Amino acid sequence: MSEPLWLLRDFLDSGGWVLWVILGVTIVLWTLLVERLWYLWRIFPLRCASLERHWQRRSDRSSVAARYVRQAWLSIARQRLERFMPLIRVLIALCPLLGLLGTVSGMVQVFDVLSIGGTGNPRAMAAGVSRATVPTMAGMVIAISGLFCLARLDAKSRLAMQRLTDRLRHE
Repeated sequence: MSEPLWLLRDFLDSGGWVLWVILGVTIVLWTLLVERLWYLWRIFPLRCASLERHWQRRSDRSSVAARYVRQAWLSIARQRLERFMPLIRVLIALCPLLGLLGTVSGMVQVFDVLSIGGTGNPRAMAAGVSRATVPTMAGMVIAISGLFCLARLDAKSRLAMQRLTDRLRHE
């Protein structure tokens, strides 16, 4: 393996098994975030244009039936726009909790070292402290960066939905 991959593996090993779980959650989280951003910037505008064309082709845009059709189209568009958002929120909330789990498991390791060898082995204690702090830091960094991206995604989604709603006005 190349040097950066070895460094990444050493970092992940320093945090114990919890850090590997955080890595897995991070990969899923950022895959979903990138997919949602791609959908918002590339796919959703095409779907909006298609809906607007269909709406403009309708001869009747003011009857009760037309309003129901419009509302159904807007509802489908909103559902597609908000797809995976609850899962993204759960994954963001999960990251700090996994970090806390890493803290607890690392402190258990420190206490095991203390109970077996006393305080005479600082190197073994340092490994436990590292195993306790690294997952916490990683979980917080992932959660904070995910929250920033999610906030931007939410704002852009609301704006895109409002624009679509305005374009499909009834007469």
